[in-house]
Amino acid sequence: MPGDRTLRLQHGNRIEALCLLGTHISADVYGAAPAGAVSFGVKHTEGVSVEVACRGQAEAPSSGTRWPLDKGTVLRFSMSRASTEVNDNKVTVSFYAEGGQPINQAGVFLTGIGISLDVDADRDGIVEKNNPNKASWTWGPEGHGAILLVSCDKESPFTPASDCDDERVFSKEDLLDMSRMVLRTEGPQSLPRGYEIVLYIPFSDADKVGVFYVQNPFFGQRYVHVLGRRKLYHTVQYTGGAAELDFFVEGLRFPDDTFPGLVSIHVSLLETLAEGIPHMPIFTDTVVFRVAPWIMTPNTLAPVNVFVCSMKDNYLFVKEIKNLVNKAGCELKVCFGYINRGDRWMQDEIEFGYTHAPHKSFPVVLDSPRDGGLEQFPIKELLGPDFGYVTREPLLEAIASLDSFGNLEVSPPVTAAGKEYPLGRILIGSSFPTSAGRRMTRMVRDFLYAQQVQAPVELYSDWLSVGHVNEFVTFVPTSDTKRFRMLMASPAACYKLFREKQKEGQGEATMFKGYSGTDTKRVTINKVLSNDILVQQNQYVQCCIDWNRDILKKELGLMEEDIVDLPALFKLDKQGKAVPYFPNMVTMIVLAKDLGIPKPFGPVVGGECCLERRTRSLLEPLGLRCRFLEDVASYHGRLGEVRCGTNVQRRPFAFKWWHVTP
Repeated sequence: MPGDRTLRLQHGNRIEALCLLGTHISADVYGAAPAGAVSFGVKHTEGVSVEVACRGQAEAPSSGTRWPLDKGTVLRFSMSRASTEVNDNKVTVSFYAEGGQPINQAGVFLTGIGISLDVDADRDGIVEKNNPNKASWTWGPEGHGAILLVSCDKESPFTPASDCDDERVFSKEDLLDMSRMVLRTEGPQSLPRGYEIVLYIPFSDADKVGVFYVQNPFFGQRYVHVLGRRKLYHTVQYTGGAAELDFFVEGLRFPDDTFPGLVSIHVSLLETLAEGIPHMPIFTDTVVFRVAPWIMTPNTLAPVNVFVCSMKDNYLFVKEIKNLVNKAGCELKVCFGYINRGDRWMQDEIEFGYTHAPHKSFPVVLDSPRDGGLEQFPIKELLGPDFGYVTREPLLEAIASLDSFGNLEVSPPVTAAGKEYPLGRILIGSSFPTSAGRRMTRMVRDFLYAQQVQAPVELYSDWLSVGHVNEFVTFVPTSDTKRFRMLMASPAACYKLFREKQKEGQGEATMFKGYSGTDTKRVTINKVLSNDILVQQNQYVQCCIDWNRDILKKELGLMEEDIVDLPALFKLDKQGKAVPYFPNMVTMIVLAKDLGIPKPFGPVVGGECCLERRTRSLLEPLGLRCRFLEDVASYHGRLGEVRCGTNVQRRPFAFKWWHVTP
């Protein structure tokens, strides 16, 4: 909020000044007194409030009262109502000699002006007048501060890029993404000569915020870009009387490592003493916005659309996905060859999320830096009206497998060590802390950390050949009080199951029946259990998974009963990295209660795959429906599974991110 200002009185003169409503003007009476003066009196018009302050005491003057002229005596005056004419109020100070004879006078003609730059500081969708918290921003349910959306969607099909890359507004729909800001003024029909009102932003915010003004010429509305990028200030046309000027503010960038998300906009009343003399600000009002973050959506949120690529070899897989999607009550979107250009890994290319402000919410897709054949898919097929796009691509770092978004997961809402994470926590696969292995590129990691509302947890996934977190952990919704379970791949659970079957006399039960992979050797439970090298490799894999398990239990506040171990086996390639021995069931697609699980082709016992049977026994009591999908030819043979070849856009959280306390 604006503070007091000082005015210098001159004996023998009457000066003119603007008095801003809600502020005080201080004048040094002692310093303005003529020689020989020992006391003074004050007169003022009805529209001005005056008090005399001396030695820490303040007193309102009454008719005929005189005060001794002591050093440090200050006159403070203010106005509570705007003027209807210039100089329609005044304050007169009369100076007196020792015997009470008047010596001289000093006076000031005042014009009362109201200026208030206003935003929705209490986040209720209404731009209230002069909210005392508009110049600051705090988190939490009792917090305050206005919110901006990044205009990363594309309202017009005729623009080559998203709206935040364009200084033009083509329609009212563009304005609906923006936050309203109102400049309220009141006063006489015109400002006195030498004054002007200027709206401006700091140079550091020029690439982060844009401001538009709506003009109303005779032939329809016109949207004028007044602040942002090369435009740091805008002179506001003062219209007189009580007026409200509407501005619309957009974010241009999501928070990242060099931008914490806060931007400020200022309005100043400038005064010049004479032509050729620079302007001087005599009043400034400030508002602060936080740019809304990009938010990921966990498996526990309801699915809206499922995306899959159509390839020459996955017709049956797409058909099975379609049946699953129909059961789940959402829509299937097929990306055909002219867009996917031979790239089937839909999950690796993009991650769906959203952005949210009190006035609006819309989905935003985060494009990974991997840029395979699907590089143009999010721009050509997703970016559009109320569907945003954002990407982070490193300039110098090489792109690795860990930069694909199969290596990006988010937990459901959790509480850990007494701290609530109502939007869950992002999970990123990385290298072992002491090694120089593969990591997700710094630019993407910094972007995810900078969003603040889903504090990331880095896991160890570099032990895998592909290196993605979704190969060993996922989450499914449940209807009990916990609301979800964490599923983890578990070689230990697989060996335990196989030993049980061996004891039951099923050691010769055969794996991979109907399997369309290249390895046609007959594999039985006995062979798997007697393969010492495979046993040792899976002991190592289990250690890697358990290392992550301990981190997840701590960082997500989980107990053992919150975790379900799904049988899995791995083998090490020539580089010592793990690949699935059979289709990895953890890498499933979750559509509410319907799960699309990679068909594992496990040992057939009693006419049924014992891996499928065990998985059903673990998940169906939780209210989930298991459907096993054959993905060997299309995905598993290329070191991917059902989840890797699909992607799910989900409904946003009902929870308001600004209620988080990071």
